[in-house]
Amino acid sequence: MSQPPPTALLPAIVAGLPDTAALVDVRSGQRLSRDEIWQATCDRAAALVAGGVERGDAVVIGQPEGVRFILDVFAGWTAGAVAVAVNPRLTADEQARVLAATGATAWLGPTGQETRARLDAEARPAAELLAGRALGLDAPALMLMTSGTTGAPKGVVHSLRSLSARLALNIAAIGRADLVRTLNVLPAFFGHGLIGNCLTALAAGGALHVWTDPDMTELRSLADLIDREHITFMSSVPSFWKIAMRLSGQPRHPLQRVHVGSAPLSIELWESIAAWTGTRRVFNMYGMTETANWIGGASLDEPSARDGLVGHAWGGSFGVVGEDGRVRAAGAGEVVLNSPTIMLGFHGMADKTAEVFHGVWFRTGDIGEIDAEGRLTLVGRIKNEINRGGVKVPAEEIDMLLERHPAIGEASAFAVPDPVSGEAVAAAIVMRPGAEASDDAIKAWCRLHIRPEAVPSQLFRLDEIPRNERGKIVRAVVREAALAQSGARR
Repeated sequence: MSQPPPTALLPAIVAGLPDTAALVDVRSGQRLSRDEIWQATCDRAAALVAGGVERGDAVVIGQPEGVRFILDVFAGWTAGAVAVAVNPRLTADEQARVLAATGATAWLGPTGQETRARLDAEARPAAELLAGRALGLDAPALMLMTSGTTGAPKGVVHSLRSLSARLALNIAAIGRADLVRTLNVLPAFFGHGLIGNCLTALAAGGALHVWTDPDMTELRSLADLIDREHITFMSSVPSFWKIAMRLSGQPRHPLQRVHVGSAPLSIELWESIAAWTGTRRVFNMYGMTETANWIGGASLDEPSARDGLVGHAWGGSFGVVGEDGRVRAAGAGEVVLNSPTIMLGFHGMADKTAEVFHGVWFRTGDIGEIDAEGRLTLVGRIKNEINRGGVKVPAEEIDMLLERHPAIGEASAFAVPDPVSGEAVAAAIVMRPGAEASDDAIKAWCRLHIRPEAVPSQLFRLDEIPRNERGKIVRAVVREAALAQSGARR
């Protein structure tokens, strides 16, 4: 093999990968060593620069294949660009909104035909193109899109410094021995997948096996894959485990450590995952995009394991804000935290960024209780997000989408329980006078304008949307009215 590119061309996270780090594509069998990761990164970055990407530009990463996604994120940083991670399944409408909101100059993915042609073009030597281009620690580096494809998308921006802090804290809490062979089954645009699984495993010098979004047929071979590759660590969402344990036999060899996060985990499912994976070192994780993924986790083998327990903070500290506005180290209230992994802010939204801080504390929007030993138990959520298998769908986003339909005058979305994904998207709708459209037709229309997981699975037709005395919609009341009216019509 030829000499690897000089680390001076690479950003800190990439240059700092240990020589044992490896990237494995489960489906193709392709395996890249650390030096090959460096070379592929520089080749892609040089092509971006040759194609016109300037330092400080935003580059959208929309690759459906996980290994390519990771390499393109690294390439963006090496070219001096902000990597904007998006769902590869965004519709044309959603893509246009992302581009408008971020000002991105390139789109790397199946829809980026012009950009792909540029990347295939011959470029000048990488050393010549990339010298002095790599991002510094405090520059915006990663933008994770958390919502807003029918309106203005909200991008959470992290620097390499906040990401590096998160990776170091993850490795310290997990241990390198458990990260020797990681299997990632989550989408790479998802912070849980990209930061928690992929970047953490590589930064620890482990072999990262990428198996992005396995389908039902593939999941039947999960246990065989775990045994064949001697997987030591996995992290996914509760809905994944519900499906996987039903479809696949149990692995012969236990995993060393398992994380479950991005959605509520019941003690019953917690126990079932432990039995299937052969270890009680199964952790209920707490994290969010704004804090670069995980900020705490509690193991099933702790004597106090219970619904909602997420334990101590992994770096920094938890607090709760009471009705008096004071932050306390114990008690009940809105959960706040202080951590070196907190985002730079929401892209282009200074006011919204300011709103989520209480002094130096970041407001999570969750309700929790902290005991005398500093352990956090989550009780509920303040926000209106619908948590569909770990993918957050803002209710307001669905409202705006449905109200664009020519037959719908008003809409209010809410969550309903779902045995697989935890929550599903539902909505109450008020039809325009004289307008007609079947539920199936409305859902089909939605599929043309929004990603699949955000399409409502249930629609409830009401004569009017309930409001409180101030004229505001209370979604819990809307949900009760919709379900009650639906039951009355059966």
